[in-house]
Amino acid sequence: MHMKKIIALLLAATLLFAFAACGKKEQPTTSNPQTTTKNQETSQTTTKKDTENKTDYSKIPDTMSTEDSKYEIAFITDIGQLLDKSFNQGTWEGLKKYAYENGKSYKYYQPANGNQATDTDRYNAMKAAADAGAKVIVCAGYLQEESLRRAATDYPEVYFIFIDGNVIKAGEGEGAQPLKNVAAVDFNEEQSGFLAGYAAVMDGYTRLGFTGGGAGTNPSCNRFAYGYAQGIEQAAKKLGKEAELTLSWEYGASFSPSAELQTMLGGWYAKGTEIIFCCGGPMCQSAFAAASANDGAVIGCDVDQSGESDTVITSALKGLRESVEFTLKKAYEDKWEDIGGKLTTLGAKENAVGLPTDTWKMKSFSVEDYKKLFEAMKKGEIEIDRDYEKLKPESFERLKLVIV
Repeated sequence: MHMKKIIALLLAATLLFAFAACGKKEQPTTSNPQTTTKNQETSQTTTKKDTENKTDYSKIPDTMSTEDSKYEIAFITDIGQLLDKSFNQGTWEGLKKYAYENGKSYKYYQPANGNQATDTDRYNAMKAAADAGAKVIVCAGYLQEESLRRAATDYPEVYFIFIDGNVIKAGEGEGAQPLKNVAAVDFNEEQSGFLAGYAAVMDGYTRLGFTGGGAGTNPSCNRFAYGYAQGIEQAAKKLGKEAELTLSWEYGASFSPSAELQTMLGGWYAKGTEIIFCCGGPMCQSAFAAASANDGAVIGCDVDQSGESDTVITSALKGLRESVEFTLKKAYEDKWEDIGGKLTTLGAKENAVGLPTDTWKMKSFSVEDYKKLFEAMKKGEIEIDRDYEKLKPESFERLKLVIV
C-alpha cells in the first residue's frame, strides 16, 4: 500500500504541473544514478509553452547533438515510427520532457528493419545506446523482452526501463532471479477499455467494433479489448439494452495501416457497426479512413487521438508519458530499488488510465457522469477483470460478442 501511495502522488503531481521555460540553450549535464561525466551542450535552442498547465511536447526537439556524441538517456522504439501518434510517441514524449527539464542529453534509436525487426536488431539498438553513453535506456513494447534480457546482462551498470513489459529474469527455470537493473511497467488497460466501452453505450452506441494489434498475442491490446467488452456489458445492463461487439485481430500483426484493414472495417460500418475501438498504434489510420468514408465513429488508444481525425469521439488512455517520468525520477533520486527487478502496474488509483475530458465529444454521457464513474473505479467500487482469457462469447449476458 505504501508503494501505491507513492506512485499515486508522483503521477498526480506529474499530471497537474508543467514547467514553463524561456527560449535559451540548455546545458544538459550527464550526472546520473551511477557515474558522472563531463557536461554536454545541446546544439539547438529549445522552447516550451505552458498552456493551461499542459506541456507542448512538439516544442521539445526529437533530436539533439552533444560535443562528445554521448547521450545519457536513450529510447528504443517499438515497431512503427517514432511519431506514431500513439504508443511510441507517448513514451518518447515522457522521456524527452524529463530529460529537457532536468538538463539531460537524450537520443532515440529505432531497431533496423522496421516492422520486421528481429531480436538481434533490437539488441543492436540497445547496444548502440549503451556504447554511446546511455545510463538509462527506456524500451517500449513487449517484443523487446528477449533482447532486453541480453542487453541488461551485458550492461549491468545501465538501468533499463521496460514499458508494457514483464519482470526480466537472468535465465530460465525456477531458480532464475530478476535482473535488478530492469524496471518493468505495465498498465490496467482493462480499466481504460471499460471506461471507453461503458461511455460509448451510455452515449447511445449499441453496435460496436474492436480491431487490435499483435494478432491476439499482445497482452496490452488484449486487456484493452476485454475491458472494452466488460464496459459495454455493464452499460447495456444499466440501460436494459442489448449490444453487439464485432472483434478481430485480423491485419493487426504488424500494427501497420493497410488497405486490407481499411476494407474490413469499412465493411463493418456498411453493415451497421456504429463505432470501432482501434487499438494498435499506426493501424488506427486505417480505422480513421474507414470511419470517414462511412460516417462512422472511432475510439482512439494510448494517447488522445482526437487531433488525428474528426471521427474520434474519445480515446482510451494510459499514462505512457507519466510512467516514464515516474521511473526516471526513481533512477535519478536514488530510489531505483523501489522498481528495479519488479513489475509496477499503474491504473485508475494512480491516475494512469482514463478518457480525455478536454476533447469530449459525447452527447448523452456527460463529463460529470464520467468523473463519477472514474472515481468509483479509483476507489475500488468498480472492479474490472484483467484475465483476458475470458474474452469469449459465453462470458457475457447483454453483449453479443462476434469474433471474426
